[in-house]
Amino acid sequence: MLLSWVKYSKPSLSLTLNGILAGLVGITAGCDLVSPLSAVIIGAICGVVMIYSVEFIEKVLKIDDPVGASSVHGVCGFLGTVMTGLFAAEGGLFFGGGTSLLLAQLFGALLIGVWAAGMGFILFKVLDKVHGLRVTARIEEEGLDIYEHGESAYN
Repeated sequence: MLLSWVKYSKPSLSLTLNGILAGLVGITAGCDLVSPLSAVIIGAICGVVMIYSVEFIEKVLKIDDPVGASSVHGVCGFLGTVMTGLFAAEGGLFFGGGTSLLLAQLFGALLIGVWAAGMGFILFKVLDKVHGLRVTARIEEEGLDIYEHGESAYN
């Protein structure tokens, strides 16, 4: 909340909630391997990274992700998995374990990312061919809620 307040001159409830969720996602990979203090640090880092990731995905990559799911789950999941190699109480780089766990975590996270991106690409290509993924510009401007449900979700 503090970062969204400083960055956008007002607190953002959605960014605050996504920041909390990003912290939880980030610590999930190493929850059994890190100390409580390390868990807080990993969660805080993921909460901050999520805000910048949402902006990057939306403005630079021009990907429409209205709820920030790619940032919260993809970016912070990847980051939390890699940070386990830094903060693990046994084997983590910051606790005298060297780079072996960090490199294993990085390799695993990259492999998962490549697999998920590849499978996602295949899935969306098939869906696009079978059903189509885009609506017309008129429907998009009018609002998908009106088109699909006959009413607006927001006033």
